[in-house]
Amino acid sequence: MRPVTIGPEQQRALEGLAQFPLLDAIHGRRSRRFPMGGHVPAGPLAYKSQHEPVPLSELERAIVLATTTGVTGWHHGITHHPGYAPALPNYSGGAGGRTFPSAAGFEIVEFFFTDESGTYFLPTRDAHPEVDFVEGEGFTEQRLNAVLNRATKLSDERIWIPREEPYLEGHNTWIANHPGSLLVIPVADIAQHMLANLAFFIQNGYGIYDDVNGREIPGQDKFTDLLRHPDPFPLSFVEQYSITEASAELMTSTYNGHLVLGGMGLGGWSFDGIDRLTMLGASGEPEVPGLGFRYDEDERWPFANATGREGVFESYCRPHFATMGDAVEAFTERKFGPGGPFHPDTPGPWADSAGVRSQAAPHTQQFKDLLTLQATYIDDTFGKFPGTVPTVWIMNYLQAQHIDLDYYDKVLTDKAYLSTHAAHHDLWH
Repeated sequence: MRPVTIGPEQQRALEGLAQFPLLDAIHGRRSRRFPMGGHVPAGPLAYKSQHEPVPLSELERAIVLATTTGVTGWHHGITHHPGYAPALPNYSGGAGGRTFPSAAGFEIVEFFFTDESGTYFLPTRDAHPEVDFVEGEGFTEQRLNAVLNRATKLSDERIWIPREEPYLEGHNTWIANHPGSLLVIPVADIAQHMLANLAFFIQNGYGIYDDVNGREIPGQDKFTDLLRHPDPFPLSFVEQYSITEASAELMTSTYNGHLVLGGMGLGGWSFDGIDRLTMLGASGEPEVPGLGFRYDEDERWPFANATGREGVFESYCRPHFATMGDAVEAFTERKFGPGGPFHPDTPGPWADSAGVRSQAAPHTQQFKDLLTLQATYIDDTFGKFPGTVPTVWIMNYLQAQHIDLDYYDKVLTDKAYLSTHAAHHDLWH
């Protein structure tokens, strides 16, 4: 992507954004769906825009992406757990801190986005901060371009989704992925999150049992020195727990982006009304390729199961790894290998970052053997990993667009938008 350059006029716009009150962004947050070029064909809110769609500028796009996906410093880790002391708890998956929270720092969400210029992959979960956070500094060319430099172009075209059900929910057929808009697509690797939660429970002395089939995990009884608590957790609970925690990452990232839209005077909203399988590429229709993820089908599953796009986003499961044991090794390498949160050479926020990182509780061979046993049982029993929830999950999207003030002035009232929307064109263009 071309780097952003900030001239005097853009700098004035950025200074205005930096001064916009957080409380105004929160209390002024609304889903502003009607864009320039929009058309509501029928009903009491029917209206046809007299304007052509106006895509976001390169600067506007960079700000939305940096707010939604940005790496803002170093993750501070999990400070203390009496069961680990004097070792450091080893939950975290990534070393970088992002603009949104992640359960125990698992960090399993990556991003895609699409607009008139094409479709892109924007990885951040293993990214290290390239620019030190400076309070009050706001967005700079260096900070914005550090985000854009991570983007890889996958296609010269905007993702195409038919404007009809079941590809879009009925109430979104008129507006989702609208021409001129920027659509940000967070995607969660539930397979990796599930490994992280199985590891979390093992590390805290808990096993699992297969409540779906009403049986114990064969061979787990050989690890009683690790599983000190007699009552294991139900498998279905751990999988539901994993997808719910991952959804928090998906939703808070888009919420942050939604807040900055108000500060900039852009419209848009955070929503989940695009069919997940359609977006991933598992609609079953070759002419609707979405993001082009590999997917499989099985009579035991209610839906097709997407697992990833080779060389771009590969979940920690088969077929992207030959065995679940290989996925466990990769999971351990992400945490303890070079660049990981528990490698002594990874920089960090502490006075003695090397000393802190090197004292994390290790993944012993016995620990990895048990984690592999559990993961392999799930994969063998259900034909996929995780067994009862999707391997890849999309919850919320963020759509950013220029709103049509004529629509809001005529159909709503002057309180339907903020002062930033009224001033947007003059300030940003």
